[in-house]
Parts: sequence; C-alpha cells; structure tokens
Amino acid sequence: MSHITLIRHGQANSGAQDERGYDALSPLGAQQSAWLGDYWARTGERFDRVYTGALTRHRETAEAMGAERWAEPVVDARLNEVAYFDLSNRMHAQLGIAPPTCREEFIDHLPLVFTSWQDGRIEGAHESFHEFQRRVDDVLHEIAAGDGRALIVSSGGLIAMAIRVAMGLELGAFARLALTIMNTSVHQLHPVGAGLTLTQFNAVPHLADPERRAARTFI
Repeated sequence: MSHITLIRHGQANSGAQDERGYDALSPLGAQQSAWLGDYWARTGERFDRVYTGALTRHRETAEAMGAERWAEPVVDARLNEVAYFDLSNRMHAQLGIAPPTCREEFIDHLPLVFTSWQDGRIEGAHESFHEFQRRVDDVLHEIAAGDGRALIVSSGGLIAMAIRVAMGLELGAFARLALTIMNTSVHQLHPVGAGLTLTQFNAVPHLADPERRAARTFI
C-alpha cells in the first residue's frame, strides 16, 4: 500500500446557502492554497500521483498549490464532498430541523444531519450514508494500491470519512472530527500492516507564522 496525503480545499464561498454557490474558492482560499504549495516547494516535498475531486473548489485548490509540479492531477468524482446543503434542506423540509445560521449552530447541526442520514430518516438524497462510506472506502483503497506517494485534494467530510474508514471511528467521533478540519489542512495515512493508519491530522505548517494565524479557517 502507498502513503496518502489528503488536503482539504481552501476556504470556499462560506456565505452560500446551496452546493453551487459554495463551490468556488474565496480570495483567501486561493492564498491559503498558494501558501501550502510554496511551503512544500521550499521543504522539498514530492508526490508521485495527484488526485482531486471533480468540484470547482478542489480543482482551484490544486491549481493554486501548483500541484502539476508533481504530477498531472487526475479528477475523480468519487472524491467529491457529501452534499451537505441538500441533506440539510431535506432535513428541514422533512423533519422540521432548521439549517444553521452561524458556526455555533453548525456545530450542533452537522451531527444531527449525519445521524439522520445514517438512520435513513432523510428521504430523496442522491446517495445514502452507507453509499457515501462505500465510495470513500473504494477510492481510498484503490489509490492506496497504486505505486508511489499520492496527494488527494478533496473536502472535509470526505477526509473525515476516510479517517473513519481507516481507523474504525464511530459516528459521533466522525462528526466531531469533520467539524475540526481546517481549510488547506494536511492529513496523512500510512500503510501499517494490511491497512492504512492516520499519522498526521489537521496540520497547517504554511499558516504557522503569527501573521498568518488569522488565515486559519474552518468553513
């Protein structure tokens, strides 16, 4: 199995209320991504393979990072994020649970979405919770079976699910994990025995300088 590095996209349009409106990097998100690419260039980091989801914010993050310096990015829709806005709106219509209006409400809301989704209480979603988990498991193991170190640019929900799959996390831990993943954060999975094990979580070395700490974002 191969070493995998997962990157969450840069800050997107955090004021959006739907999937399409959210799916673009903000100016800060582009800067976060460029800082990470520059950091890795300075430290001599290298990857043999690069993958991104098919969403605009994934491809823009890889471009701003200069990911093509390592390899031409392979776009794979299996690396796309869970459709949170769709699930949230369906939960509102079907269960009467209103979408959040601020990060504090989002912290309580996201676990409700995941629990209701896993329990099959949200009808009409384009994929079930178990289908999402299965596609993440499938693509993660397919990439891990390839040759050389792999870089994946995706989203927070997918990264949290990848860690759940690798580490066997229960739903509550998975939901809490998803809430903490910062934009352009670095996560690493290493082969240990027959599986993958988390060896780095939520690292932002490119935002370590005091003047960049205000650039650490979660949405």
